[in-house]
Amino acid sequence: MALSESTPLLASQTATPLPKFQLFILLWVQLAEPLTSQVIYPFINKLVGELPITGGEEKKIGYYAGLIESLFFVTQAFTVLQWGSLSDRVGRKPVMLIGLFGLTLSMISFGLSKSYGALVVSRCLAGVLNGNTGVIKSMMGELTDSSNIAQGMALMPVVWSMGATVGPLIGGVLANPYEQFPNTFGRFEFWRTYPYALPCFVIAFYCITSFLLALVCLKETVEFRRGRPRGTIPPTEIRHLPLREVLTPRVIVAVSNYSLLAFLDIALRALQPLFYTLHIRYGGLGFSPPIVGLCLGAFGLFSGLYQATIFVPIYNLFGTKNTFVVSVLTFMPMFALFPLMNLSARDNGVNAATWAAMTLQMILYIIMDMGFSCALIYVRSAAPSKYSLGATNGIAQTCISIVRAIGPVASTSLFSISLEKHLLGGWLVYVVMVLISALSLIGTAYLPTKLWEVPEERPGDE
Repeated sequence: MALSESTPLLASQTATPLPKFQLFILLWVQLAEPLTSQVIYPFINKLVGELPITGGEEKKIGYYAGLIESLFFVTQAFTVLQWGSLSDRVGRKPVMLIGLFGLTLSMISFGLSKSYGALVVSRCLAGVLNGNTGVIKSMMGELTDSSNIAQGMALMPVVWSMGATVGPLIGGVLANPYEQFPNTFGRFEFWRTYPYALPCFVIAFYCITSFLLALVCLKETVEFRRGRPRGTIPPTEIRHLPLREVLTPRVIVAVSNYSLLAFLDIALRALQPLFYTLHIRYGGLGFSPPIVGLCLGAFGLFSGLYQATIFVPIYNLFGTKNTFVVSVLTFMPMFALFPLMNLSARDNGVNAATWAAMTLQMILYIIMDMGFSCALIYVRSAAPSKYSLGATNGIAQTCISIVRAIGPVASTSLFSISLEKHLLGGWLVYVVMVLISALSLIGTAYLPTKLWEVPEERPGDE
């Protein structure tokens, strides 16, 4: 039975119990990705500023920091579809293990990098080897059904929020331990030579332990009999759809809306640490890396708590489409609050009005984060068949990787251009992002009120 706006998820049928232990392992593995992406945010701008590439000009940091933040998604965009399709054929688990190994190597390399080129190679390595996001979404779709999909999918943004909480905290607190903890780390010259290695090593350790946990305990969700997936359809009748048949109109609609949401989110996330770090006279707030980590962590913490406790009742009450539309609507005031925070801090420094605006932005972000659960549900229901779920998620993740590659470098570069050229008082970037947010609402008009159904078998799949 399909989910719909008029038929609340849990009111219409008894929910199937979730496979808790397998979901725990899956979500534990998923946590590795937000940790690896978010841990660098508190110190990346300071790290780039310390390299000779900027020439000591603080206004140029946005160009180079944004590129570093985008590189993972640039390289992932070229490979994630192949990883998703491969997981349909060889299984989800082998692909996931390769991804975790890639993240481990990347974080170790990033922590030991002493040049901008080495940082670039490290981030590219993670993107090329890691296709886990799409694979995890496919496994979540296979571990749930229409009666418990909202509960299952709601957990994925919660995990991302946990990573967005813990990652910045680790990056902010453990950066430069030689100076921050002289009694413990000040005795070792290594930590002076590599001031940002410790947070990277901590995350690398998490990735390798996740690798071992998945290797031993995670069960494959794609079952095989003589090399073919086994399910309700006899093996001889199963056909993996080519890409042109997976790209149905409903897949295009679902993926397009998901991509717009992801673009706005990653642009906002890239602007936040830059805005927090830069001096007030340059349009920021002048926070130190530990304070940046605490602020970013607070956003993730409260968003995760909200998703874990409130999302399902809200989803049941308002339905998929209404919840998603409200999520997109929140971006306009969120981007508009950045210049207001800087204005409040220009005369007397960061004050109560600044913190009030930041709190409002955090509340709006929490509401926005519900949109990702809705987007995942739309993508899952748009799949042409259950045997193309990996390819469908691969297409979605390819598009998400592309927009997440463009988002940070576009928003932070526009931030720097706005400052250097003094465009609209240095705030052109926020005007542009508000306009893009408004235009993104057009795409939501094409989303259905009643979710699509995923057929067990496509006609003619013989």
